[in-house]
Amino acid sequence: MSALDAYAYVGFGGTACIIAAYFYLTASNAPNPFLVHGTNLAGAALLTVSLVKHTNWPSLVLEGFWAAIAIWGLTKAVRKGKRA
Repeated sequence: MSALDAYAYVGFGGTACIIAAYFYLTASNAPNPFLVHGTNLAGAALLTVSLVKHTNWPSLVLEGFWAAIAIWGLTKAVRKGKRA
């Protein structure tokens, strides 16, 4: 087993973001979409930094989709806010 480097710790930060966002979404009766999608986007970005150094192609593709969905969610929230 190799020692953990800075990239691994950045990846753990991303993992924590995604888990926290999912917990918040599940626990909240009226989740804030900016918080959910923003935290998911941050998590995907941090995990991507880790995965660029420690390449795992399936996980890297997953993070690309995760980030795209988060950006879509943020865009929807901004548009909805402008209509309100």
